[in-house]
Amino acid sequence: MAALCSQSEHCTSEMKEKMTRWGIEDDAQQRVMEYLVANRYVDDRRYARSFVNDKLKYNKWGPRKIEQALWMKHIDDSIRQEALDDVDNAEYICVLRPLLQSKRKTTKAESDYEMNQKLLRFAIGRGFTFEQVKEVIDDVDEEN
Repeated sequence: MAALCSQSEHCTSEMKEKMTRWGIEDDAQQRVMEYLVANRYVDDRRYARSFVNDKLKYNKWGPRKIEQALWMKHIDDSIRQEALDDVDNAEYICVLRPLLQSKRKTTKAESDYEMNQKLLRFAIGRGFTFEQVKEVIDDVDEEN
């Protein structure tokens, strides 16, 4: 387990799930997890920060989708919120702006209203908040 954790970041729930699939008993799982956490092989705070960074930078996800993914990995609320708060709103906007500009080029619409609705649905599906999308759509409209 330590070798696996040293190769890439893993959270506590991933390790517990993996041990359960391998058929390791609960008391042994507890001892292994204590060892992994004590020796910093598993650190949910570090995992959450890198997860947020990677999903924003590479997958172009918004804060809502990232938060939901962390929730599904059973990351504690305080750790999840701390990791999300580390990212400034301007960083989300910097990711969203080129995303919507490229989407606008490939989207067909009869009117500006329809175009904005399609862009809004796309961005909300990516996990961005309504306020972030509205801010970027207004800017993109002014550019066009």
